[in-house]
Amino acid sequence: MAEYTLYSMQSSGNCYKPRLLMHQLGIGFRLVDTDAGKGETRTADFLARNPNGRVPLLTLPDGRQLPESNAILLYLAEGTRFLPADRYDRGVCYQWLFFEQYEHEPTIAVARSWLSVYPDRIGKATPEQLADWHRRGNRALAVMETRLSAADWLAGPAYSIADIALYAYTHVAHEGGFELNAYPGIGAWLKRVEAEPGYVPLAWRP
Repeated sequence: MAEYTLYSMQSSGNCYKPRLLMHQLGIGFRLVDTDAGKGETRTADFLARNPNGRVPLLTLPDGRQLPESNAILLYLAEGTRFLPADRYDRGVCYQWLFFEQYEHEPTIAVARSWLSVYPDRIGKATPEQLADWHRRGNRALAVMETRLSAADWLAGPAYSIADIALYAYTHVAHEGGFELNAYPGIGAWLKRVEAEPGYVPLAWRP
């Protein structure tokens, strides 16, 4: 029987998003470790699957390819409790997915990558670059804090893929030098996400 195949890098928050959702949905899949740092996303075989040369990449059971972490989340969540049924709440969910990729990931994930995932890079990042990542990343965290100090979840009254998308790099933001103790609303939300049925940590593998 055909199955899903996820090309994924274990340390990547973007790759963690679909791993977490598929586990929570009870979807079985084959995991193919693909390390961008070793050039494995630039091989001819991988580029034939995703010309953009990035992970995660989901191969559907019918052989079609779907890249981009939040696109994968939307595809898998269609018709499930993880995508709000209410039209407005669904729009808010999309809002947070765009926010995650434009405001959150480019600062918090990048700082984490330089400081923890590829620590040999640290000598090549200037103090000014680090300060800018922290300034903009803390601004993104403050936006989340405003919402989460007044609501349990990011989009509507229930846990959704908006929470999965933002959880992925927020829960490891300290690895990029961010002080999460300054954000009590986020701290309480992280615990709620981790209490959701089917939750698995970043290190989990199928």
